[in-house]
Amino acid sequence: MTRIGIILGSTRPNRNGEQVARWVHDIAARRTDAEYELVDLRDYPLPHLDEPTPPSMGQYENEHTKEWAAKIASFDGFVVVTPEYNHSTSGVLKNAIDYLYAEWNNKAIGFVSYGSVGGARAVEHLRLIAGELQMADVRQQVALSLITEFENFSVFKPGEYNLPAVTTLLDQVVSWSEALAPLRGRVHASV
Repeated sequence: MTRIGIILGSTRPNRNGEQVARWVHDIAARRTDAEYELVDLRDYPLPHLDEPTPPSMGQYENEHTKEWAAKIASFDGFVVVTPEYNHSTSGVLKNAIDYLYAEWNNKAIGFVSYGSVGGARAVEHLRLIAGELQMADVRQQVALSLITEFENFSVFKPGEYNLPAVTTLLDQVVSWSEALAPLRGRVHASV
């Protein structure tokens, strides 16, 4: 069965992203088209790029990198829940992405973002990164405004009108993950 990781891209204390990621996961868990797993970056405390230049897949020196690589390799696609900090994504998410290369290749990725303008600028940057990692970023995005979707900018209260966007996002991530499966199979067979 297709496996989709829902990556919580913030580790800040009192982060809004945890509420958002759990909401996305709860919606996804009611579906039968894939297995969905919430991946919290707090569970993978990666120091700032302490691996030598990324070697080929699976050839890592540090245990934390091996664990992170195994987790990412176990998925066929991703939904990234990202905040927008200073017109971009969080540093911890960028660091986690940069730790690996081959484990991201030929997988689908979609974005749920939040911020003062719905996290749109963070996703713009992540789409460029996804292209470099040979990922297929889906068109649908869920952009959540801190002004309309959060009470006092901290308590997540999403409007029901967001549900069709989440459904379409998950549909696209699963479809593209399945479509890219033959490419992943060829790459892993040759490693």
